[in-house]
Amino acid sequence: MTIFESIRDDHETQRTLIDLVVQTEGDSDGRDDLWARLKRELEAHAGAEERYFYVPLMENDTTQEAARHSVAEHKELDDFVERMDGYERSGSQWLQTAKELRERLLHHLAEEESEVFPVAGQILSDDAKTSLADDYVADMERRRSDD
Repeated sequence: MTIFESIRDDHETQRTLIDLVVQTEGDSDGRDDLWARLKRELEAHAGAEERYFYVPLMENDTTQEAARHSVAEHKELDDFVERMDGYERSGSQWLQTAKELRERLLHHLAEEESEVFPVAGQILSDDAKTSLADDYVADMERRRSDD
């Protein structure tokens, strides 16, 4: 498996979770559980992706700007999560912000896959694509179990 396949698999998990989150209603156990899962997934993914995908890309002039842009978008997504944690889960503001988070998240994931991956694919060696995937997956597993 390559780093691109590993990341894309996690992107699919994030897409599913955010879609489910915005379909929830009120201050329900379902909303709480899905929100907790999404937050854990976003935090783990951003940390592992920055370390095992974006750090190597920042070391190359061709991919440096795209890598920095994506890391900045991670911060933007973190800000949405922080805002949502400050709202009552049953309030309309929480759901509205969740929908805004969904829009930004889907944009970010699509941009990574359509713009960053192709350029990174030209920069990273086949060995690097595999070894980075191994490190990324191991780090994701560690981060997911840290709760």
